[in-house]
Amino acid sequence: MKIASLLTLTAAPFALFAASPALADNHAATETAAVPAAANGPALWKVADEDTTIYLFGTVHVLPQGIEWYDDTIATALTGSDMIVTEIPMDASSDAALQQLTMAKGMLPPGTTLRSLLTPEQTSSYEAALAKLGAPPEAFDPFKPWLAGLTLSLLPLMQQGYNPESGVEKVLLGKVGDMPKGALETAEFQLGIFDGMPQDAQVTFMMEAAEGMDEVKPMLDRMVAEWAKGDADALAEIMNEGMSDPAVAEALLYSRNANWAEWIDTRMAEPGTVFIAVGAGHLAGAKSVQDYLAEKGIATTRVK
Repeated sequence: MKIASLLTLTAAPFALFAASPALADNHAATETAAVPAAANGPALWKVADEDTTIYLFGTVHVLPQGIEWYDDTIATALTGSDMIVTEIPMDASSDAALQQLTMAKGMLPPGTTLRSLLTPEQTSSYEAALAKLGAPPEAFDPFKPWLAGLTLSLLPLMQQGYNPESGVEKVLLGKVGDMPKGALETAEFQLGIFDGMPQDAQVTFMMEAAEGMDEVKPMLDRMVAEWAKGDADALAEIMNEGMSDPAVAEALLYSRNANWAEWIDTRMAEPGTVFIAVGAGHLAGAKSVQDYLAEKGIATTRVK
């Protein structure tokens, strides 16, 4: 799976890197990311009945600074809501808990090093990737392969101007003050998707990240451009380029979309207005949240 697709699917890795300067320690000079040209703005949907409205807004969890996407339509929907719901809890205490959880889940047993799990050929490619980042060969030796893979994927983006602090959820949460907040999942669940992979699958994931570092930013730039234009179909096409493993697609995308549609169906029984902000990949393409809602007879209307 290409990491750029992951950027529209799971929030926990990016919340972690925003919260943990140690993990995100840059070993090279930070560049300024190119900002896409002004566009129509990202898509927004809603489901509604006589006393309940639920907005569905697709996010990108990490962005360059300077992208103007927060417009009057989004602001009206957000500030008129009674609650904002994100994929996972995203506040200072949750960020601290996420760091602790990652250290508990993401470290190899004492006496085992990451490089001891690799073949000589893999070790050569892996150490070459670290050298590109300006990191020593032993930099991630204590990490399980999945955590090293996430780190190898995200550090180049951050060195090239992408920043979790500019991510859409961070901006939205900064605008709602004391509005009640909810979450569809826990950080433990999201990290568990990676930690639950067999070790050989984790190594494959890490090696794909190491060998594909130069491809991540161009692909993410394309995805951000389509997101900023509100073209959900084009975004889905790009995302699907990186979703070649059906089991990964089921775990990271389809089963979660079905769960969230169930959550929305249940919430529609309560009056009020809810603003849901989740990775844009969940609201695009086949088996999207909207598709699962349609199976329940719940119509989704595009607001913008």
